Amino acid sequence: MRLAKYMAQCGVASRRHSERLVTSGRVSVGGKRVTDPAHDVSEADEVTVEGKPISPQQHEYHLVYKPLGVVSTAHDPEGRPKVIDLVRSSARLYPVGRLDADSSGLILLTNDGQLANRLTHPSFEVEKAYRASVGASVPAEALEQLRQGVTLEDGMTAPADVTEVSRSPTATVLEIVIHEGRKRQIRRMLEAVGHRVSSLERVRFGPLELGGLAPGASRPLEPAELEALRAAAKG
Repeated sequence: MRLAKYMAQCGVASRRHSERLVTSGRVSVGGKRVTDPAHDVSEADEVTVEGKPISPQQHEYHLVYKPLGVVSTAHDPEGRPKVIDLVRSSARLYPVGRLDADSSGLILLTNDGQLANRLTHPSFEVEKAYRASVGASVPAEALEQLRQGVTLEDGMTAPADVTEVSRSPTATVLEIVIHEGRKRQIRRMLEAVGHRVSSLERVRFGPLELGGLAPGASRPLEPAELEALRAAAKG
């Protein structure tokens, strides 16, 4: 098995992050530093990451309602609250994708690197649904622009599914469904059509929904949810 894939299956990180760990020289196999993520290994090999041995572990999957002000990274140099601290587990969990600190909502924590890679890779087109509030009435032309795709500094976005949830003269709430994962994408899309987001919440990730989960709360996935999630990622 390729080293980066083995690391992902051991719950170290997603496959892409594992590849970066290898190329940065932080991984050894049999006591020798390896910098090629495609290096072949087996369970008989002693693999260490930053000097700590790793081995395959039982996978865990937790649905979390990330509150505002919590970062969705495993490490934060600024010492801010982390989403991984919301789940009690002895496993080395990490978030699948990211939500900005000023956004809230659904995020998945797992140590299944292979599934995490599929869920975040753009080629698998796993949908993500957001509720976005803006402090103005959004005209029909702007909604149609979002549905057709808008031009950002990193290129044209794919067409989005946009539904108006509520409208008043001073505020509009939209549900926006995308399958891309660019940085701050929903905020930048709305800014591109002239509207700044005042609040943003992710309400769905693939087949997973927040339901009645409270901010800061978490729960393990049900077997049926995990099966549906794997199907969404074509896994």
